Amino acid sequence: MCLRRLLQFSPLQRAWRAAFRKHGQCGHQGAWRWTHSGGGPYRAVIFDMGGVLIPSPGRVAAEWEVQNRIPSGTILKAFISGGENGPWMTFMRGELTEEDFLQEFGRLCSEIAETSVPADSFFSLLTSEQVAKQLPVMTEAITQIRAKGLKTAVLSNNFYLSNGKSFLPLDRKQFDVVVESCVEGVCKPDPWIYKLCLERLGLQPSESIFLDDLGHNLKAAASLGIRTIKVDDPEVAVKELEALLGFTLRKAPPNTRPMSKTMEIPVESLEKHLKALLGTRTTGPLELRQFDHGQSNPTYFIRLAEQQLVLRKKPPGTLLPSAHAVEREFRIMKALANAGIPVPKVLDLCEDSSVIGTPFYLMEYCPGLIYKDPSLPGLEPSQRQAIYTAMNRVLCRIHSVDFKAAGLGDYGKHGDYIPRQVQTWIKQYRASETSTLPAMERLIEWLPLHLPRQQKVTVVHGDFRLDNLVFHPEKPEVLAVLDWELSTLGDPLVDVAFSCLAHHLPPSFPILRGLSGCDLTQLGIPTAEEYFRMYCLHMGIPPTDNWNFYMAFSFFRVAAILQGVFKRSLTGQASSTTAEQSGKLAEFTSELAWEFAIKEGFRVFKEMPATKPLTRPYHTWAGPRSLLSTPGVRSYTPHPESSSARASKGALVVSPEGLSPPVRALYEQLKQFMERHVYPAEPALRSHQASAERWTPAPLLEELKEKAKAEGLWNLFLPLETDPERKYGAGLTNVEYAHLCELMGMSLYAPEIFNCSAPDTGNMELLVRYGTEEQKARWLPPLLEGRARSCFAMTEPQVASSDATNIESSIREEDGFYVINGRKWWISGILDPRCQLCVFMGKTNPHAPRHQQQSVLLVPMDTPGIKVIRPLTVYGLDDAPGGHGEVLFEQVRVPKESMVLGPGRGFEIAQGRLGPGRIHHCMRLIGHSERALALMKARVKSRMAFGKPLVEQGTILADIAQSRVEIEQARLLVLKAAHLMDVAGNKAAALEIAMIKMVAPSMAYRVIDRAIQAFGAAGLSNDYPLAQFFAWARALRFADGPDEVHRAVVAKMELKHRI
Repeated sequence: MCLRRLLQFSPLQRAWRAAFRKHGQCGHQGAWRWTHSGGGPYRAVIFDMGGVLIPSPGRVAAEWEVQNRIPSGTILKAFISGGENGPWMTFMRGELTEEDFLQEFGRLCSEIAETSVPADSFFSLLTSEQVAKQLPVMTEAITQIRAKGLKTAVLSNNFYLSNGKSFLPLDRKQFDVVVESCVEGVCKPDPWIYKLCLERLGLQPSESIFLDDLGHNLKAAASLGIRTIKVDDPEVAVKELEALLGFTLRKAPPNTRPMSKTMEIPVESLEKHLKALLGTRTTGPLELRQFDHGQSNPTYFIRLAEQQLVLRKKPPGTLLPSAHAVEREFRIMKALANAGIPVPKVLDLCEDSSVIGTPFYLMEYCPGLIYKDPSLPGLEPSQRQAIYTAMNRVLCRIHSVDFKAAGLGDYGKHGDYIPRQVQTWIKQYRASETSTLPAMERLIEWLPLHLPRQQKVTVVHGDFRLDNLVFHPEKPEVLAVLDWELSTLGDPLVDVAFSCLAHHLPPSFPILRGLSGCDLTQLGIPTAEEYFRMYCLHMGIPPTDNWNFYMAFSFFRVAAILQGVFKRSLTGQASSTTAEQSGKLAEFTSELAWEFAIKEGFRVFKEMPATKPLTRPYHTWAGPRSLLSTPGVRSYTPHPESSSARASKGALVVSPEGLSPPVRALYEQLKQFMERHVYPAEPALRSHQASAERWTPAPLLEELKEKAKAEGLWNLFLPLETDPERKYGAGLTNVEYAHLCELMGMSLYAPEIFNCSAPDTGNMELLVRYGTEEQKARWLPPLLEGRARSCFAMTEPQVASSDATNIESSIREEDGFYVINGRKWWISGILDPRCQLCVFMGKTNPHAPRHQQQSVLLVPMDTPGIKVIRPLTVYGLDDAPGGHGEVLFEQVRVPKESMVLGPGRGFEIAQGRLGPGRIHHCMRLIGHSERALALMKARVKSRMAFGKPLVEQGTILADIAQSRVEIEQARLLVLKAAHLMDVAGNKAAALEIAMIKMVAPSMAYRVIDRAIQAFGAAGLSNDYPLAQFFAWARALRFADGPDEVHRAVVAKMELKHRI
């Protein structure tokens, strides 16, 4: 042992072994004939280990990289790096210890990935018992080969472990010869190591078959005359080996295994039933195995004498309503067989649960190929194309069946298929829900609002995909379509979309391997778009516009199914060994569904009449402007861009130039008004705000409001979805208003001038969304006309109001009134003499569920019992005339009609109110930041320090660049959130709203701080808007939810976002 270890890592080792190989080859030159004997019988099968007998290191690496967020292909690149002298090949020749290898290999992987790669973690997984297990199909094949008197061997590129033993997780008794590269000091594809293996077997090359998963290893073997088989799929390879040897290598049908304990069925009772059904043909023992596939209804293989059958049953336990209907499967398969559709022949439906515990049906076993891997390894590109074409054509045949003539006229309802399916799967999901999945919640809200119009009613399979088809082993022909559990009458496009799921799933997806990231053109597999066009061509129909809806719905269904499987796995009822993974997989597929929902939203938004695509790239710069003209307003330099590039970006309008003509005109009108009236008035308005009369509205501001109203620049904020009839506002989308809101954010006074200032905007939207007709009639006119102001009372001094459920102010019902008691503070706008309405949030039922204790009341400010205790200041600024008040409510009585939406709905109302408000705040902050940057640029160009202009100082230049980058980043994120609010609703955009509220205030805080630094002491004065900009940016890290709350929301959703 000591001598071997000494030689193993000696520098002389390779030279010694090379000399031995040369001598050995010369010595046997006359004894060996390295030519194929031409069809003689095979006497041995030689197996590679990794990728043949045990899982491939490449596949293990790919899955490990996904789990550890390592760039795809890192390990594979490290494997081949350096060729024969690379660390992997050197390790497999036994020239490196495990410790030295891991150090070198880890360094190499980290260089390739440009990040730290824990190579030892990958190596531990590769050599672990859970991964390095011999594949059952190969174990069974070896048993059959040896039973026929043939020899078996392992020829493996292998390595030593730290314990001094070679890595060979196999039973050596299965093999006559074991040849390992680390022991011999030679790796495949060196011809010498093949000859050594044949020598020990005592056979000629033509008498052997060699299985390997790497082409260069097979090529070397073939050059010596050895028959080779490339192993991409072990099942397929074994079938090819069977064809060469001329005998079966599997006793059991493929894709079956012994029954799991939780899925066992009473054999005696079943056998009695079968013999009664099949009569005298049934002699001999009953063989019963379980199919690997079949997540929902357990499926079994039965052999009784010469009969080969398949049994499909309902799972045990309490089941979801209308699920697992094996009776329907039996009925439709029987009907479709008579209509010429390739389905297995059904024999019997047994609805007597006493036989095996649940209802079941029997059908004939249909031998053939089931392709579990949609990339179809081992086939030529033309063969893959033919397989997918056959799949497409059989789907067209199914959808062309005259279901009434087939006796299926009552198999399902003939209309509203998609709405019914959406509601069905929502119910199925709710019934199996074990925790909240954010994407599912968004989809549950989004899907019913975006239903397509059904064009045709056909038989729908409901689960049509490649691995539910049995193919002829020698030609691209579908012999049988399996798994009709979800079949009904409905929209055929659901089947088409479902059959494209694999195109969007990763290859490592456990339940259904995917094609995402594969080069489909090279493989010969049609893309999802090509597959859909092929279907439309065969059916003679035009392609649908809302394909993304169908994909979103399909993945939503998959997520609901996986959630059901996961819940059943908790009680041992699920039929698949991978069922316990289904919880994470349900979350993953729901996120995929939501991505398609977003794509569909882009399409719908693009087709809206008020929108046109951009005619320039998404690149924005703040151009030079005078301080009083258009400070910080973006100007654009157009660059040509291809139409395909524009189309791919959809209609997310990221610059004013991309707005529709009417909205663009409104934007230009607003910009001109700001230049003519608002910026020139700022010095006077600032002076008024610092005067003794500051608690009364500035007359100049009131004049400007009248001018704005006269020009139609009024109430621009109400989103189209809230006010579709444009009764109250301009009817802008959130994205369109966002651009105008940024422009208004250039000045502290502009939002009020255009009646678009908080908290009035949120309160008016609250009234439009949730108010009764009486409440709207009383409060909306004065607010919309600008005659009155309002406030929103929620925050309280005695509790942490960052958690809105903490509020303690009470709302008590008494004699047909609600009585309010409590103390509130930071109530913005309450000190304004025009403030007539207080929107008050308090607790009506402290014993209700946490988010149903609060209610919202509309409280007139002249109601007795409201006492303003003091005005509060922000960095010494009192923000007159609205201010921020601390207020006591004592025995404040309001009529019951003052309740908004109903008791217990306060939290819901507050959340609905906050979404648009946060968008408005964030876009105004971007306006603050643009104005600050414009002021900063003008300042540093005009000031000298240390002998040169400030603009030439490196730190100043760095600050300007950093500010520009941060503004652009924040703007794009805010616009994305606004876009999602438009196409999917406020609730669906919750994550993006949380992100912008987290990003925009901090960004503005930094940008404004840099501008103040460039101004010096002047930046702190009232001569410029910077100090007030800064105070607002800092305050908005608390207002509408502190940063920490938004970070927590984002983090929780991010942790749930991926597998």
